[in-house]
Amino acid sequence: MRIVPLPPVLVALLRAHLDRFGTAPDGRVFFDSSDGAHYAPITNTMYGQLWRRARTAALTETELGAGLAKRPYDLRHGCASLLLNSGVPATEVARRLGHSLTVLLSTYAHWFAGMEAEANRLIDAALNGSEPSGNDTGGHGLPTGQTPGTTDA
Repeated sequence: MRIVPLPPVLVALLRAHLDRFGTAPDGRVFFDSSDGAHYAPITNTMYGQLWRRARTAALTETELGAGLAKRPYDLRHGCASLLLNSGVPATEVARRLGHSLTVLLSTYAHWFAGMEAEANRLIDAALNGSEPSGNDTGGHGLPTGQTPGTTDA
């Protein structure tokens, strides 16, 4: 078992789900109660049907055609990319996914491609002693006429 901290927005969604549907007597959060009396495990067939319905309801035609979230497991990859692209440190992403840092970086290295401008923005902010901002330097160093430790007047 791995304990994974949830941000407040996900805690609220989970609580709303539990308030609406409850849990099975054995504690399962997701179960089949279609007969109105029992809390049966969800079968593989039912799981696939529910997943396809959820994808159709949640995604655009373009996203469906591109194969986005084709399998529930794809959500794991989506989560990893969301966390990495949101600036969550790779060590924390690896911990939450149950990966070593080496496995995380080799599996998700393609998510880091094309982040040169963002990296330069963060480095500029660090060298300028300021918070990162949307100040566009074109990804090529300090804004024109600015030296480290100075600000524009």
